[in-house]
Parts: sequence; structure tokens; C-alpha cells
Amino acid sequence: MQNKRGISQAFARPAAELVIRPATVFDVFAISQVLIASIRDLCQADHGGDAGKIADWTANKSPAQIRNWIDGPGRYWLAERGGGPEAVGGLAPEGLISLLYVFPGAVGQGSGSVMLRHLEMELCGAGHSEGRLNATRTAQGFYRTRGWQSDDAPQEGCGTPCIPMRKSLL
Repeated sequence: MQNKRGISQAFARPAAELVIRPATVFDVFAISQVLIASIRDLCQADHGGDAGKIADWTANKSPAQIRNWIDGPGRYWLAERGGGPEAVGGLAPEGLISLLYVFPGAVGQGSGSVMLRHLEMELCGAGHSEGRLNATRTAQGFYRTRGWQSDDAPQEGCGTPCIPMRKSLL
């Protein structure tokens, strides 16, 4: 038995590499899918499974709305592995990380961490010495373990309290 497993592992395909690229209007359906699935399935601490809160939070995550984002002043990226979407990240013009969502099936595979590092590097490249974002309760621990610190009292955003956070990028 062990020998068969060794042989199958020897001929198994290597895991596909995670690729982060600028999002385009051709990605609006994939981005919408990642955002809505992540909010619905992963953000239980924020919406408590309340269908109304989920609907409010995802109301502006339609492909049509996302196309407006991409055509606007913000910048967005899509992380893919093997051609499938795993994470979405965005920066607002003033240097705020505007979004970072991971597809539920990709949780624990590093795509969120890689996307966050990418966004931090983009901020540095644009001349920002500090990163800022508004974290949900669900994501607050993720950011803290990556050096982000709470900055102020929670504020209402997307129908759920958001925690302003900062990180020195120097």
C-alpha cells in the first residue's frame, strides 16, 4: 500500500502556482463570486447568518457594480490558482486597502496572505509609508497576525462594525 502511494505521489502534478494580476472588466463575474461567497460563508462573526445583513453587504457586489469599480479610480487585483479565482484585493486612491476577500475553498492555502503582501508592496511602491484598512471582526485576527494594529473604535461599514487598522510599511 505504501509503495502505491509513493508511486502516485511521484507522478502527481505539482500544486499550481498562485498568480496575482490586475483585474479587468473580464473578471467581474469571478470577482463577484469571490466577494459574495466569502461574505456569505466566512463572515459569520459579522452577519450572524442574518439573510438581510448578507443581502445588504453584498448588494453592491454585482458584476455591473464591480465593472464600475474597475473603471473608476481604485485599483483591483485577482489571485488565481490553476485558472480558478482564490482572492480579490483592492486599493482606494488615497492608499487605503479597500478590500481583501478569499474564496471559501481557498482558505488556509496562503492566497489571502500573498494578496495582503501584494497590496502592501503596491502601497509602498506608491510612496505610502503606512497602510490603512477597515477590518471586519472576521478578518481582524488575520490582520493582527500580520503586523496590523487597531487604530480607533469600530465604525459602521457594510452594515457591520469595521475596525480601523494601521501598519507601518517601512
